[in-house]
Amino acid sequence: MEKKYDLLIQGSRVICPASGIDGIRDVAISDGKIAAVAETILPSAAAKVTSAAGQIVLPGLIDTHGHIYQYVTGRFGLDPDMVGVRSGVTTVIDQGGPSCMTLPGFRKFIVEQSETDCLAFLSAYLVGGLEGHFYPNLYSPDGVDIDATVRSANANKDIIRGIKGHAEIGGFARWGIRVMEMAAEIARQTELPLYVHFGTLWGLPESGANGEDADTIIERVIPLLKEGDVLAHPFTRHPGGFVNREGEVHHIIQRALDKGLKVDVGHGSHFSYRLARKALDAGVVPHTLGADMHGYNTTVPEKPAPAGTPEEHYDDENHPFKGQARFSLTQAMSSMMALGLSLEQVVPMVTTAPAKMIGKTDTHGALIVGRKADVTVLNDLRGRFVLRDNEDNRVIAERLLQPAFCLRAGKRFDADSPILPVAVAA
Repeated sequence: MEKKYDLLIQGSRVICPASGIDGIRDVAISDGKIAAVAETILPSAAAKVTSAAGQIVLPGLIDTHGHIYQYVTGRFGLDPDMVGVRSGVTTVIDQGGPSCMTLPGFRKFIVEQSETDCLAFLSAYLVGGLEGHFYPNLYSPDGVDIDATVRSANANKDIIRGIKGHAEIGGFARWGIRVMEMAAEIARQTELPLYVHFGTLWGLPESGANGEDADTIIERVIPLLKEGDVLAHPFTRHPGGFVNREGEVHHIIQRALDKGLKVDVGHGSHFSYRLARKALDAGVVPHTLGADMHGYNTTVPEKPAPAGTPEEHYDDENHPFKGQARFSLTQAMSSMMALGLSLEQVVPMVTTAPAKMIGKTDTHGALIVGRKADVTVLNDLRGRFVLRDNEDNRVIAERLLQPAFCLRAGKRFDADSPILPVAVAA
């Protein structure tokens, strides 16, 4: 008897906000697509059956903030599949790695050669996401070509789903708001969302802040933005984020949300439980949950420095982005739950909301019959676990999500990434 399905994932809690499913379901896969989602599917109908009892099945996770332009962006760029399918994440969006100059390489060597679905927000800067903390002068207004970047984005919208810009005190102290104005114009002309980094990045020039106040940056940038643009790093420990130096959430944030702007966690080395608590208490709940892993905040075991890399670029004691030794998108999900958000609040942040952010709700973020079988299966650990941020604040999580495996277009990948964190019992 010919089997109707290639694979049956059986008996798990299935959560799919896009289709309103939350309950024990079976999920059947055939020819790399979702073939059925039902309360009961006969095992005899499938060539292979995988029990997922006690696990959670979600639409393939979407990481809205990755750094995966390996080698071209120096130490920032991690292996796409290590961050992606080997960490239970089916789609990773590189934030500002490629530029209009380097995008062909991103397509050829990252998009076309990775098992993970790799997309990008195109850098507003000609040099893209090089190690800007070493070379900040590359990111001046002279390093932006609006017309060239617009042409590049418009010609590559299959993989370019937005524009990346930076609003931080180092850039403002050097050049004022001009670079952000140019980035906003690129996003306007391409009709793509602009993803804006807030919080210190490049550091101040030798001449100091030049009269700039980090706490005023956000109120000057928000008027430049349009509905659907994204404010990143709301919980940053660095000056210039949502929480000012007096410890108060900036008064303009609610107006920005009312205007239709979105918020992405951009966890990485910026995240602070202390400041996240303040923002959440003020009603600022992020829409999406980017992990923001890169080679400066994620330790890759036995990863040698690429040939020719300056020694200081691999100086773990002094680099400005020290953070998690091991990290993952599911660890970021656990962080948000430890801060009081429910699983039901967090799941849309890595499924339906990012699919909307990148304009791909018709292909991503849902377990719908006929769509490609991008599926993530998570272990749901219960107990008392220690989570820490980059200020070394610690919280106790009673629930820890860890990836078990994922399917990318129906192909299975076990969660064997060397950067996945190990549960630490309290």
